[in-house]
Amino acid sequence: MSAHGLDPDMSSAAGSGEQASPEDTGLTAWMGRVAEELDRTLSDLNAGAVHDLRVALRRCISIADVHMALDPLEAWGEMRKTGRKLFKNLGELRDVQVMMEWIRRLFGESDAAGIRLEAWLGAREAELCERAARAVAGFDRKRWLRLQDRLARRSPPLLPEDAVYRQFALERWQEAHELHRGALRNRSYASFHRLRIGLKRFRYTVENFLPQRHEIWGGELKRLQDALGEHHDLFVLWKTALRAGVLADRELRARWRERIEIESRARLLVYRSSTIGRESLWPVWRAGLPRERELRLAAEARIRIWASYRDPDFARTLMMAGLALQLFDGLLREGFVDPAAAEDLRCALHAAAIMSNVGKDAGGRKRGKSSYRLIRKTEPPLGFPPGVYALAAPAARCRRSGIRGPAGKHLALLPEARRPGLRLIAAILCLADAFAPGPEQAIGRIEVGRKTDVLVISAAGYREDSDLAREVAAARHPLEVVCRLPILVRPLP
Repeated sequence: MSAHGLDPDMSSAAGSGEQASPEDTGLTAWMGRVAEELDRTLSDLNAGAVHDLRVALRRCISIADVHMALDPLEAWGEMRKTGRKLFKNLGELRDVQVMMEWIRRLFGESDAAGIRLEAWLGAREAELCERAARAVAGFDRKRWLRLQDRLARRSPPLLPEDAVYRQFALERWQEAHELHRGALRNRSYASFHRLRIGLKRFRYTVENFLPQRHEIWGGELKRLQDALGEHHDLFVLWKTALRAGVLADRELRARWRERIEIESRARLLVYRSSTIGRESLWPVWRAGLPRERELRLAAEARIRIWASYRDPDFARTLMMAGLALQLFDGLLREGFVDPAAAEDLRCALHAAAIMSNVGKDAGGRKRGKSSYRLIRKTEPPLGFPPGVYALAAPAARCRRSGIRGPAGKHLALLPEARRPGLRLIAAILCLADAFAPGPEQAIGRIEVGRKTDVLVISAAGYREDSDLAREVAAARHPLEVVCRLPILVRPLP
């Protein structure tokens, strides 16, 4: 397949019902791990148990974040919402437990301020343990296990290291790298904390979906994430000590501040030494993720998968998309398409064809409008040109009638230079849709030729005395208007 269209090889199982094993993404393992850690925390809310439960929940949430971008199944959002609620309910308790560990680690057990702060935190921990115990006891385990079983059977049809997963990882890399640049500019504790979260999201995406890259990058990613995490822990410890009033003595406060700043700088040095200059790991990670053509093909494959989950008759949609590309290629050869714009127009046509039936909540003519709204509401995936995506949405809406009127509202949303292209691909899509009524009247191949005053479209399997001929006769008009020639449709010998 040309780079102009959605390459089926990028995700061969999309829309076919063939799915990867749930173990490939670790979903079943991590959701099962949550259930195990719940038993452990029910008996003892110690620091290790709370940490391990939060890690398992965070892994499930990170897996759901990727799958929700492809699959509209409500169970993904339900699992994510349920997991995040318990994760947050354990967050403050985890912070208190970490601070108590840091007090002993930095100042020992005989420091006067440390003793007072640990007592203050101990009282706070008891209160938070009661709240966390209620949250753990109230967690609906049966519902979670039902979600686990349902989602394991619904995993996206992708194997680990698939180009689409690499594209998701690149999105996380870009988000984290932008946070990295912001943290280096303003150097605030908050900016480094946001960077740590972004780095963690990137690390989990790599670990969950790109095991080969994680084998190489995982150690450094965790080391840098831990360094930033400890930097944040120290900042929280200092602020908590001030709020608790245990550092009223000036000399004691100065000693605490000096020790915490030394430790904080050491953590930042660990991070900066590996991410700044020639030895920076950021370009190393970027080099292992998609670029240019691979990225665009991954974006197109992601659109294909996204549409396959929302299209009730995706097999017919694929047939129609193939016919639309054959029509486009024939018109390009005959000089009806500007070669300079051909690549973007072909890509927009194929995307519009693939997404034209995603409005499953509506039927008949309203389905085009429903599809249009859903496409407009969804951001184009990274690597797919936004301008091309903007052509696909109105073309998908008008697949049954083409663009009507000289100043339709769909045209008004586009720059003047792009409007002829939209008219063309909408007209092609309209005719291709008529050529693909279903498998019982399948059109296998289309050829386009031009005579002096007529455009000839020859279709394998076409019969002039069939119901299909009447549908095609009505659907060819928008393309006749665009090409400014009458169209003759005939069987292909």
